[in-house]
Amino acid sequence: MTGRTPVLSVRGLSVRFLMPGGRGVAAVTDAHFDVAGGECLALIGESGCGKSVLASALLGLLPGNAQTAGAALLGDLDLLAADERTLARTVRGRLVGLVPQSPAAHLTPVRTIRSQLEETVAELTGVRGRTALRAAAEKAAARAAFPADHLDRHPHELSGGLAQRAATALALVGDAPLLLADEPTTGLDRDLVDRTVDELRRHVDTAHDVDKADNAENAENADNTADHRDRALLMITHDLAAAERVADRIAVMYAGRIVELTRAADFFGAPGPRHPYSRGLLDALPDRAFTPIPGLPPELGALPGGCAFAARCDRASDACAVQPPLTGTAACHHPHAALTEAADRA
Repeated sequence: MTGRTPVLSVRGLSVRFLMPGGRGVAAVTDAHFDVAGGECLALIGESGCGKSVLASALLGLLPGNAQTAGAALLGDLDLLAADERTLARTVRGRLVGLVPQSPAAHLTPVRTIRSQLEETVAELTGVRGRTALRAAAEKAAARAAFPADHLDRHPHELSGGLAQRAATALALVGDAPLLLADEPTTGLDRDLVDRTVDELRRHVDTAHDVDKADNAENAENADNTADHRDRALLMITHDLAAAERVADRIAVMYAGRIVELTRAADFFGAPGPRHPYSRGLLDALPDRAFTPIPGLPPELGALPGGCAFAARCDRASDACAVQPPLTGTAACHHPHAALTEAADRA
């Protein structure tokens, strides 16, 4: 943790989908984490583990058959308890900026990227006047490396990578306290991946730098200044290289549960992940062991009792029939050894 006040504090967040015939799908179960001001938390895990469902829950974008439990506090506002009017007028774009997982579906198909950016700038920043709006839209596009000569195109005229950059530009306009980026590097080449995640990280660091300058100038008001200027980034990604580049901490999700929560430096360096699943994710990378995790994840509608990873784990024992709590940094009965000082820091 950074030692700063959490921008987002999630406690016991669970999402269950009610299916025909009374069957339930436990998409997210008992998630606990904070994202502090000046921090990037990367949420990683295989497809279908519940990462995007968690993001949708925070913004009130779940379908009607979803049931939520727990709390997700953004300041004094519980996002899970907020009504649609509050979410639409106060939260989305203003308090939480979203880089969506499917940008082509997120963009309005019958309007140019320029018109969508200008409308968003006017709504979220108060800029008025044709010339000022045009300049502000072009500046917003440049932040996400979206080419100015494509601003007058419609979404269907863009490649997947350009659509991703357009959606990123829209998400950054409001300078929201929390930026929620769901697979923000989809369709981008390596250079653009690095540039995109660096810009997302800059969204967090710029506010932090302003706080430090103001605090030095006026120490008596330092706490108040930090409260409204701190920004945080929650990045959902399959790209572990991108996560290593910008994240302060890593949260690993498996079968709807967060099974590891630790410092990025410890996760990618020494002592490495403690949960066997987390180790497997790293070992599957081409620049590491390039060894796949055996087996398949369980269906979220038919989760086994106890540890959901046990059937794929070479460290499993009879103890794994009981669900392990998140103790220290990992929810595992047989975690890999960790250096004491590294565990203490996390």
